[in-house]
Amino acid sequence: MGLKTLLTTHIGAADSHTLNHYRSVGGYESQKKALTEMTAEQIVNDVKNSGLRGRGGAGFPTGNKWGFIPKTDKPKYLICNGDEGEPGTFKDRLLIEKFPHMLIEGMVIAAKAIDSHQGYIYIRGEFHKGIRIVEAAVEEAYKAGLLGKNILGLGYDFDLAVYSGAGAYICGEESALINSLEGRRGHPRLKPPFPAVSGLYACPTVVNNVETFCNVPHIIRMTGEEYKKIGTEKSPGTRLFAVSGHVKKPGIYEVEMGTPMKELIYDICGGIKNDGTLKAVIPGGSSSPILTAEEAMTATMDYESIASLKSMLGSGAVIILSESADLVETTYRLAEFYSHESCGQCTPCREGTHWVKDLLHKIKIGEGTEKDVELIFSLSRNMEGGTTICPLADACVMAVRPTMTKFKGEFSARLKKEVSISH
Repeated sequence: MGLKTLLTTHIGAADSHTLNHYRSVGGYESQKKALTEMTAEQIVNDVKNSGLRGRGGAGFPTGNKWGFIPKTDKPKYLICNGDEGEPGTFKDRLLIEKFPHMLIEGMVIAAKAIDSHQGYIYIRGEFHKGIRIVEAAVEEAYKAGLLGKNILGLGYDFDLAVYSGAGAYICGEESALINSLEGRRGHPRLKPPFPAVSGLYACPTVVNNVETFCNVPHIIRMTGEEYKKIGTEKSPGTRLFAVSGHVKKPGIYEVEMGTPMKELIYDICGGIKNDGTLKAVIPGGSSSPILTAEEAMTATMDYESIASLKSMLGSGAVIILSESADLVETTYRLAEFYSHESCGQCTPCREGTHWVKDLLHKIKIGEGTEKDVELIFSLSRNMEGGTTICPLADACVMAVRPTMTKFKGEFSARLKKEVSISH
């Protein structure tokens, strides 16, 4: 366990984003293998055998998602979700800027697996540098015959376009992203039907995250069975973690799944800034429930371990909080984010995130009361559990309620009267 480079093996090369460099280290060999030696079913089965799970949030098995695409004469679409907008999350940005050809190769292989001939890379609008780099990489790939009609003379066609979002966090939700691609408001869709059946232009569609696609060439090169030997049985492979907050060496680290969180914080990231004491960890982006220091020291960086602590790996953002952290301020800032990013389509989310944010502001400035705390918990119960079309309201609840419960003393101390929170 610990540091293990797979996706980031050549991170030190200044020209890692170019076609020449990528080919010099074996790039596009997996694409050639997939197009010449493997059927669509063999590609899907290899990815299933690898145990690869989505690296964007929910961790759904990638091969299973591809296998849901029906056999139909309708066009099938392939979409890369590069919208990365969750607070603390910045690992896909690295892949976009450093390894765009790895992403393109992974998408071509996935395209054959689902019989898709048109793909889109949807990138967060603020990633100006990344958008330019990916557009240049796509152009290089077209000129080299790696995209377009009759790829490498092997009889497979696949076109790829880059689409810039407008900076809406909600477009990280796959159906809202699809609406945005169609030129509509970025509003999530009711499900079913799911995108695999009726997605972009009402056709079968697969949406995967940047890091997910970047794993695919490595799986095809080494085979799914070999890939599965990395990490843990139920959480194979490596994972990129964007570590920020009160650590001595924040940054993006590729580690083997199952690595102890303690090792990530103290050995890999150098420990707590200013030799402070760990207070808490947000393990998978702002929507993943906070862990106490005691919980963090028992956790390993895999889906099952974090789920057993009633949290999740989510977007791969690990936010480290020392004893100097003001968790009332932190919680308010996160609630403010979700209030701002709600698309407003569902009443429990539109109104609930707004009220939670305002009530937390009252508590933050010392004007809150026990009734305000009770109201936050009451609102939370009405915002979660399927009351909205997408999970944004649930994400707000997960960013707020666990922190108020586990660190209730900090919130009680900010109320008008020194009372405890009985939850």
